[in-house]
Amino acid sequence: MNYPKKLADLVIEQSKAFQLEGFVPGQGPLNPKLMIVGEAPGRTEIENFIPFSGQAGKELMASLALAGLTREDVYITSAVRSRPYSIKERINKRTGAPEIVHPNRTPTKKEVLLHAPLLDYEIQKVDPPLIATVGNIGLQRLLGNRFSITEVHGQPIKSVIQQTNAEKNGYIWSDKQYTIVPMYHPAAIFYNRTLAERIQQDWSDLNRIRAHLLS
Repeated sequence: MNYPKKLADLVIEQSKAFQLEGFVPGQGPLNPKLMIVGEAPGRTEIENFIPFSGQAGKELMASLALAGLTREDVYITSAVRSRPYSIKERINKRTGAPEIVHPNRTPTKKEVLLHAPLLDYEIQKVDPPLIATVGNIGLQRLLGNRFSITEVHGQPIKSVIQQTNAEKNGYIWSDKQYTIVPMYHPAAIFYNRTLAERIQQDWSDLNRIRAHLLS
């Protein structure tokens, strides 16, 4: 996605005040069968500039196949375009020496709001027939904090969505309604293998949801 330069430059400049690094634009066709809204890029993504190209990306591609889709069919983006990282000190297991590391972390609400105008622009430009949010961050960015992935995963929700207000300090509701299908984040099974069957079923059901929208 080629964002307006003024918009992208402003977000990149303001991101310097946070523990964020890199910048990964959304990627995919402008007339996709599906838009995917994730959380934020990880280390792999900020190195190769390809959304969902790390371990979680492999899981996502397998899930897309269950819905009869490929990467070429979908537009992939995220609530935050830069990698959120934390700063931690640990002992190197090999050398025994202390070291500073910068692991991934969940983006804050302030970071999501900072990057919100970019997602607003993408949704307007792409005008997706269906949006799959993966994880709570993307879900709550669009539909608000009253929703939780454990309660609504796999369920199509037709609703207005949150957009940045004119002052860029909060959200307003869109005039247009969109169909949102909340999905577990593909990395969720790395921490809870019992979710695997549920995730597979949700993506298999997405094929039926897409067919219903087209009918």
